[in-house]
Amino acid sequence: MATHQQVLEPPPPAVATSVFQPGKLSVELIPVDHDALPAPPIPILIAAPKDAGTYPVAVLLHGFFLQNRFYEQLLRHVASFGFVMVAPQFRTSLVSGGDADDIAAAARVADWLPGGLPPALPAGVEADLSRLALAGHSRGGHTAFALALGHAETALKFSALIGIDPVAGTGRSSQLPPAILTFKPSSLDVAMPVMVVGTGLGGGGANVLFPPCAPGEVSHAEFYRECRPPCYHLVARDYGHLDMLDDDAPKLVTGLCKQGSSDKDVMRRTVAGIMVAFLRSALGEEDSEDLKAILGDPGLAPTTLDPVEYRLA
Repeated sequence: MATHQQVLEPPPPAVATSVFQPGKLSVELIPVDHDALPAPPIPILIAAPKDAGTYPVAVLLHGFFLQNRFYEQLLRHVASFGFVMVAPQFRTSLVSGGDADDIAAAARVADWLPGGLPPALPAGVEADLSRLALAGHSRGGHTAFALALGHAETALKFSALIGIDPVAGTGRSSQLPPAILTFKPSSLDVAMPVMVVGTGLGGGGANVLFPPCAPGEVSHAEFYRECRPPCYHLVARDYGHLDMLDDDAPKLVTGLCKQGSSDKDVMRRTVAGIMVAFLRSALGEEDSEDLKAILGDPGLAPTTLDPVEYRLA
């Protein structure tokens, strides 16, 4: 079911988006840690095109108790369309009193980019930090939104924000500090276009013994409701909260959440394709018809998107 407040002009009939398949550019994965000069504040995994050129940059923040390497296929897919993907590795702990440390670390990573990113990239590849996006999955979505809302300062300006099944706590009365959800429509003033990708099965645990991985009151639907236009909300109806991770992510982790189809490649390509389409549009890429095409025909995606909704004004 697609809902919206403003009709987009349909794309020309010849447009058939290819963002759900890997792009044409070869990609290199580059781990960067304390041995680099200048050293990043925390370890970072970069996915960058090998072909010489100047590319926009997107920072992807991983979910709670996850590793940035679990997102390698997602990072490769987006980078293959001409983006430099930067994935920090936060400290992992099952004990969490809040998100302040990760928010501050993400801000330090952003401030490291102007000096640290250029020497880490393949020869001939340049990062265009005037076109910089911020994305986060699960608790990393909360971190990304909190950073965009000013809970830590960074010298760089983000131009687009993506929440991938974002989670802000365990319930309405138990938000992860800092509490950013207000439960009021259009109350999150992030001053940039926002894409919220949700999962239809994210509100469930692996079984009755496990709590929901993305409780409904503080997950993707509420994040979208509180965003200000322009904002978009696309939900992969038949997949779960961790189904976009690589197949070799530990079952001890992925088994905590309700899962959809065993073919996780479909979910990865869906999420990555939506990211590419949104980033092309939000960062002013010349070839930016993909998002319009998907909104006009959600059936272009490899799996069912429902709901598909957006507010442009």
